[in-house]
Amino acid sequence: MRRLISTGSPFEKTAGYSRAVVQGDWCFVSGTTGYDYASMIMPESVEEQTRNCLKTIAAALEEAGFSLADVVRAHYYVTDRAYVATVFPILGETFGEIRPAATMIVCGLNEPEMKIEIEVTALRQKR
Repeated sequence: MRRLISTGSPFEKTAGYSRAVVQGDWCFVSGTTGYDYASMIMPESVEEQTRNCLKTIAAALEEAGFSLADVVRAHYYVTDRAYVATVFPILGETFGEIRPAATMIVCGLNEPEMKIEIEVTALRQKR
């Protein structure tokens, strides 16, 4: 059975996507940028944006019945190579013990204020 998870972001309806899609024991979380979706404010620093991404992802996973510990794959997209060393410790705080398969890509993002985007896939662990 397929279940759609939304953060209420206006982008989801406009672009026609869900924050996350649950299919069986899998949860696919869309690329998530650093907006604070309650206020629709984008922080200036890549550090704050990274923390907001992770907070939004954790909330979507929780709503879907998963946790960050279920993440098996992560894609990180940053707009500047210099951000890699800055965000690695923040990602390590969250995923250091979980250790999903991961990829970091330096690229352009949809809006100039966006500095990082994170996408994850989770597989429900047998507890």
